[in-house]
Amino acid sequence: MAEYKGIIPPLITPLDTKGNVSEKSIKKLIEYVRPYASALMPTLSSGEGWALDDKEFVDMIRFTMKYARGLPVLAGVECSTTKKVIERSKIAKKFGIDAIVITTPFTKEISQNTIYAHFKDIAEAVKMPIFVYNEKAISKNAISYKTLLRICKLDDIVGIKEASGSAKFTQKLIKSHLGIPIFQGWEHLCYSSKGVDGYVMPLANIEPKLCYEMFNNPSMRDQKRINALCKQYNLLDERWYFFLKQELVNRAVIDTARTA
Repeated sequence: MAEYKGIIPPLITPLDTKGNVSEKSIKKLIEYVRPYASALMPTLSSGEGWALDDKEFVDMIRFTMKYARGLPVLAGVECSTTKKVIERSKIAKKFGIDAIVITTPFTKEISQNTIYAHFKDIAEAVKMPIFVYNEKAISKNAISYKTLLRICKLDDIVGIKEASGSAKFTQKLIKSHLGIPIFQGWEHLCYSSKGVDGYVMPLANIEPKLCYEMFNNPSMRDQKRINALCKQYNLLDERWYFFLKQELVNRAVIDTARTA
């Protein structure tokens, strides 16, 4: 089983002028991040995974696999229910992806037992490596520390994107020595989450080199640069994915800033 480490860009989903997923732009985007990436993560939050229809989801996975050329592909599956996550995960699996990346069901105030059952049911149904996405912005749920430990004991858990927004929580996971790679998902917490195994951050779409340098040699100087760039690129806005696309258009990496 692959051991993940380093920078894994959560790829945006580029669309062409007709609103279709752009193969040409995906190729250019992958080549843009490739020198600093250890894997690729399409169709997650920065890739508007929750908003993609079935065709857009399939096209983004298919084209990413076509141009990954040796880089592992971890496909985000952001769906509201366990049933739909299983359906889309099985579709993605057919393209030869290396893992799926999943969050909790999109229902407020569900129990931690329900969250655990969600991951367990998916693991048993899909039977492939799983990257846990610990967030609240999309699903409106948070995985507790104890529940996360339970989930990590399931078969085939290969990583955690830790986007709780708490450096204290991240450090608690690091000190637990789970034997599972932990990736920071928030740019402003890079320096305070030293000891993680890598970053899965939106900024890696446009500043992969800086993210790579920060991971390999964390410094307050680079943390301040990252904070300034996040402000400059509006990455703290609710539509951060649009602003990522706009900057990539400015750099002639993709053709349009259209969103799904």
